[in-house]
Amino acid sequence: MAKKSFQPMNKSLLFLIVILIVSCNSKDKKSEYKHIVYHAVNDKDTAVLAININDKRFYGRYERSYYQQGKDSGDVRGDIKGDTLRGDFHFISNGGSWKRVPLALLKKDNKLFLGSGVVGIYFNLPCFMPGTPIEYENSKFVFEEVKK
Repeated sequence: MAKKSFQPMNKSLLFLIVILIVSCNSKDKKSEYKHIVYHAVNDKDTAVLAININDKRFYGRYERSYYQQGKDSGDVRGDIKGDTLRGDFHFISNGGSWKRVPLALLKKDNKLFLGSGVVGIYFNLPCFMPGTPIEYENSKFVFEEVKK
């Protein structure tokens, strides 16, 4: 029986992986982020958004609890442009399988309004369709900062 030999990783691929790891870790200093917790209520449903935020990016945890139906809990991350936070919500729905949905929040009057819109798939990831507006007027959740 012939023995399979170990093929070392292509040097250029290894270099690319190292560059990606270093660049992802050096983009933002964790100390430049401000930690904020938001809470929202819609009838009997509630949501908690605990994010770390700076001028350009945000990341954190998001949990939506549906009255007597369970909850969606997971991670959020994204970019900030002006008064809009756009990214995605990667979560486990009611203890089931992992899902990813686009997330848009409009910052107005010290509140965050959850946006809704037409969702499409781009590079196998869900996103709001370009050219279609995101609706913030009838937000399912309006987040207010939880004061410490």
